[in-house]
Amino acid sequence: MNEELTCPQKILRFVPMVALPLIVGGISALLTGNAMDSYQVMIQPPLAPPAWLFPIAWTILYILMGLGSYFLLLAPADTNEKKVAKCIAMIVYFIQLCFNFVWSLIFFNAAQYTLAFIWLMILWVMIIVMIWKTSKVCWKATLMFLPYLLWCTFAAYLNLMISILN
Repeated sequence: MNEELTCPQKILRFVPMVALPLIVGGISALLTGNAMDSYQVMIQPPLAPPAWLFPIAWTILYILMGLGSYFLLLAPADTNEKKVAKCIAMIVYFIQLCFNFVWSLIFFNAAQYTLAFIWLMILWVMIIVMIWKTSKVCWKATLMFLPYLLWCTFAAYLNLMISILN
């Protein structure tokens, strides 16, 4: 989009882009129900944060993901390379959001910790691809996605260790 958007047009793009990951996270939390109760009774690896930290961290990450997707959506793509990178980044963003949603169901509801770890590694690769493609189009969006990658890296450590210890 190279045309200048009006304030109402920007709001009409901003609200759904920020709301979508929050809704996905909220539905995931509802479906996993007492997930933090089951987390607390697991044998915890070193560096495992307290259960109360996860909803706070994920809320912040979902907001940052929404902002990143909004910045990416509005970023100008003035070359074919940028158009392709933007398109791929947006597609991977939506696919990884689905993977993110399913991970908690595999981990908490199905208690399939090893499968959840494999799933998370696929998600992690998708996040890297999304960030790589985003970096060709919009640095602000790239910055918004980086904490998500870092947290998922830490989550992979936790997931792997819980899989081994439990």
